[in-house]
Amino acid sequence: MAVEVVMPKLGMAMKEGSVSIWNKGVGDPVQKGEPIASVSSEKIEIDVESPAEGTVLKITVPEGEGVPPGTVICYIGIPGEEVAAGLAVEEAQKPETENIAPANEKTEPVSNMKTARVKISPVARKMAEAANLDVENIKGTGPGGRITKEDVQEAIMNSSTPQAEPKKEKSETPVTPIEETQQVPVSGIRKVIAGRMFESLQKTAQLTINMKVDVTDLLALQKQIAQTVQNRYDHKLTVTDFIARAVVLSLQKHGQMNSLFMDDKIHLFKNVHLGMAVALEKGLVVPVIHNAQSCSIIDLSQTIKTLAQKARQGELTHEEMQGSTFTISNLGAYGVEHFTPVLNPPETGILGVGAVYDTPTYIGEKVERRSILPLSLTFDHRVLDGAPAAAFLQTVKQYLEEPITMLL
Repeated sequence: MAVEVVMPKLGMAMKEGSVSIWNKGVGDPVQKGEPIASVSSEKIEIDVESPAEGTVLKITVPEGEGVPPGTVICYIGIPGEEVAAGLAVEEAQKPETENIAPANEKTEPVSNMKTARVKISPVARKMAEAANLDVENIKGTGPGGRITKEDVQEAIMNSSTPQAEPKKEKSETPVTPIEETQQVPVSGIRKVIAGRMFESLQKTAQLTINMKVDVTDLLALQKQIAQTVQNRYDHKLTVTDFIARAVVLSLQKHGQMNSLFMDDKIHLFKNVHLGMAVALEKGLVVPVIHNAQSCSIIDLSQTIKTLAQKARQGELTHEEMQGSTFTISNLGAYGVEHFTPVLNPPETGILGVGAVYDTPTYIGEKVERRSILPLSLTFDHRVLDGAPAAAFLQTVKQYLEEPITMLL
């Protein structure tokens, strides 16, 4: 009996998942435990392994299509074995012109049979058809020689050869050639992020306020205790670690900011569950430090680095990516000063951190060189107004300008 492979449930809140890429096609043999597809949900992407040895009999969910968890995405069994009613991807994607044609119209069964035998992903097939490319002439680099979307993109670029210009009459108006573009389907984590960010801006009342923080004393303290921290903990504290500590302490004083807006209700949290945005090649993920208020600055720093490393290696668990009550997004490493971070719903606030820069500043009657840190706070105006949001940001500023208070 054919074995069903279903869309896994990647977390309690998961409503929909999609297949980022199929590693196997219909007719390909698979071993038990072999990755057959990559699937993604709102916050994570994982490989789906074959539950049994056999052959891929039917693919029911194409790449990029969202389906609820538990949906059958493919069948594995013995070649020729019957499977449950459903339409395979290859069948579903055949154009209507491949159906039985009237007697007075010509059909091309041989060409269609050739195309069907070519191992090619659904997304790659669509791209090839749109570019009028013959898939028979495209060399596949995927598993078993399967043609991937990258192979089609390369074929499109290679096929863009200049054509001979037609002879023009003197009165002929010059024609501007249409530039060919590379079309990249939005799928996987990128599709999830696009949907969430659009929804965030559509369904929340976002407002961003900016503030500059003098972190000259903070940088001096960081340098002063660096050797002690290294000797005792074999660790290094960064400016981001101090910012995270300041945010956690400030959220405990301003409970409205440590909240979620759900079902027309404001859910206030006693414990701080801090999200730290991490940029990956495929998109943005936000690992969560649960009960961050119980962490010392050393514990907080070590946890931040551990979760960031796990994120880059794709090893984060569902629990480590859920339940945040406030998020920090740092673009300082890219030289960005002020920017407008977008809320991570249903959170009330997100803090954007810019790059530290030096500037001459009046200290009393004297001008001194001081180090300035730009901060940008985006908050949901449905939960709190500008004044309490500014008060929260002011508290963060106070902690950072008096850094010794974060260590007491």
